[in-house]
Amino acid sequence: MNDAEHARLADPVWKQWGPYVSERSWGTVREDYSVHGTAWDSFPHDHARSRAYRWNEDGLAGICDDAQTLCMAFAFWNGRDPILKERIFGLTGPQGNHGEDAKEYWFYEDSTPTHSWMRWRYFYPQAEFPYAQLVDENARRGADQPEFELLDTGIFDDDRYWDITVDYAKEAADDIVAAVTIRNAGPDAATLHVMPTLWFRNTWSWGLDDRRPSIAASNGALITEHHELPRMRLTGDGSPRVLFCDNESNSRRLWGVDGTAFPKDAINDLVVHCIDATNPAQTGTKAALWYRVDVAAGATQQITLRIHRDAVTPVRPAAEVLADRRTDADDFYALLTPTSATADEALIMRQALGGMLWSKQFYHYDVARWLDGDPDQPAPPAGRRSGRNAAWRHLNNHDVISMPDKWEYPWYAAWDLAFHTVALAHVDPAFAKEQLILLCREWYMHPNGQLPAYEWAFGDVNPPVHAWAALRVFEIDGGNDFEFLERMLHKLLLNFTWWVNRKDAKGNNVFAGGFLGLDNIGPIDRSAPLPIEGELEQSDGTSWMAMYCLDLLEMSLTLARHDRTYEDLATKLLRALRAHRRGDLQPRSVGRGGRLLLRRLGDHRRAANSAEGPVDGRPAAAGRHHYVGTRDAGQVDRVHSSHRLVLAEPTRLLRAVPHARARWRRGKVALDRVARAAAPCAALATGRDRVPFDLRRTCAFSRASRSPVLGRSRRHDVHRRLLAR
Repeated sequence: MNDAEHARLADPVWKQWGPYVSERSWGTVREDYSVHGTAWDSFPHDHARSRAYRWNEDGLAGICDDAQTLCMAFAFWNGRDPILKERIFGLTGPQGNHGEDAKEYWFYEDSTPTHSWMRWRYFYPQAEFPYAQLVDENARRGADQPEFELLDTGIFDDDRYWDITVDYAKEAADDIVAAVTIRNAGPDAATLHVMPTLWFRNTWSWGLDDRRPSIAASNGALITEHHELPRMRLTGDGSPRVLFCDNESNSRRLWGVDGTAFPKDAINDLVVHCIDATNPAQTGTKAALWYRVDVAAGATQQITLRIHRDAVTPVRPAAEVLADRRTDADDFYALLTPTSATADEALIMRQALGGMLWSKQFYHYDVARWLDGDPDQPAPPAGRRSGRNAAWRHLNNHDVISMPDKWEYPWYAAWDLAFHTVALAHVDPAFAKEQLILLCREWYMHPNGQLPAYEWAFGDVNPPVHAWAALRVFEIDGGNDFEFLERMLHKLLLNFTWWVNRKDAKGNNVFAGGFLGLDNIGPIDRSAPLPIEGELEQSDGTSWMAMYCLDLLEMSLTLARHDRTYEDLATKLLRALRAHRRGDLQPRSVGRGGRLLLRRLGDHRRAANSAEGPVDGRPAAAGRHHYVGTRDAGQVDRVHSSHRLVLAEPTRLLRAVPHARARWRRGKVALDRVARAAAPCAALATGRDRVPFDLRRTCAFSRASRSPVLGRSRRHDVHRRLLAR
């Protein structure tokens, strides 16, 4: 392909700057230094405006370099809120009646793979944002009630909101134009404060590197100085007021002790409260251009900005750059769009891929440093050395990674990432391959061969889908990069060996593990030890391992066509596959097709089964085997013409586990989303059916439409409703 965007993809420098700033860094494990590991409480939203982040930055429509040395994002104020709108607000896990949940409406509308063109959109209420109402009302609601959303507060009545769009366009890899379009959707004239903000990630407060970068004013522009980056200049339309402070914590507000004179929240205090704690010398490590924009009812205003190397003077006008890069994006997606697609289908495809590309994030987490603490900071609690992620000291992440969701899940999840790469391979196969290789590198993969799950518990077990992803990426990229396939096969064999040695406790080819396909929605935590005597064996774990064998077998056969030494490996994997199909998974219970979860309860089986009624006239469980689902006792859910799920409530387990019944209820909805795909995999595990390769792909790929799409469906509905007015 010879369009302009494909030409840029050939040069990695075009990806040096991108949307790598998270939507949320507060409430993450990385920033948690509490005694009991309560991440949500340790660094709440209320601290975010005043407290320097140790590992990652966040912001609205944020961009940064690929090491997140220098960041740029936007802050807004409607003249009524108690704080600047610098980041998306949402409820923490304990606050939400269905867990953590963003309570705002923003959209990733477009992006090219080199981020030469991007569009971001946000709906900001003109009335005071109802922070307390959202927290209090959701706290009053139970798990069986719907969530209370921002739209439910009535704050968008009469269309009194700001429709804000940010477009980015690159003239060169480090010459970026930003256009902020502000539409007053309301019936009256209104004023919006807009603050494009530039700041350095804080690397100097921890006792590891004392070199401090700086930002200074120069004829209304902002000039940066850093020992690793070239000098950069940010300019904007008109004559905005220039504000400076430091990206350091407000120790007086947070902890009641003296600290820096010009803390991180000084700009907030000046704009909102008229308390001037900004640096009068007009220098610091954080700075903003303060615009006050008056917009008539239904009218639109625009602010144009440009950040570029100070040594290079831009030649082409910003408007031309924006127009040309949007045309390039149109040309790029036109080549990808199937000729049979309607205009709506083409737009859906483009926005979906744009959302995937916006969801890249610079992710920084050095577990050894996190466990031991920083030289210039208080020592972490002693229990940390034997607590969360203590067995993962080798893990040191400092990379741009595809996230499941940069607000709800601002950390990579290993199997989510595998599915992301399959979609991303259609627009940027090089990045897709880099992501899969990265996850298997020695500073990610555990020395024993386990892949890291996610920061809340790197040692958790998720389905082994990475061989499948590697095959799909290999095929999408043309099926010629045998070096990539070979690198992946070598590393995944280590992971396969870990599964065989660690997750087949009795050597009978029946595998246990964590939540292997149902997202831990059962009545107990499948990643934790059982609360009563017994052991856990999972048919979905065994079916995933059968699929793993098939994928590794296909990889080895593909490579054997070019290197016969892989024929021996193919034979070995074929024997392993046959062993998995013969696994000792012989259910005595009735119910046809897929068994989603097998539990051996030992001496407790009679008590656990005592409340169960018949299924189709036969007992729901018998003998030593007990099948656990997520619907009411004795109910059968038809998911496929030849597969059923036997679903019964184990009352003893529910009594033994705190909050188990709530987990059971939450699982009802989620099961429906995966049951159809899970049944064929379970059938493969029991050897009842031969599942074709295409069906295995469908089964696994259903995971790709999990929370990142379903979780945003309400936001898309709001988008449509607001735009339709």
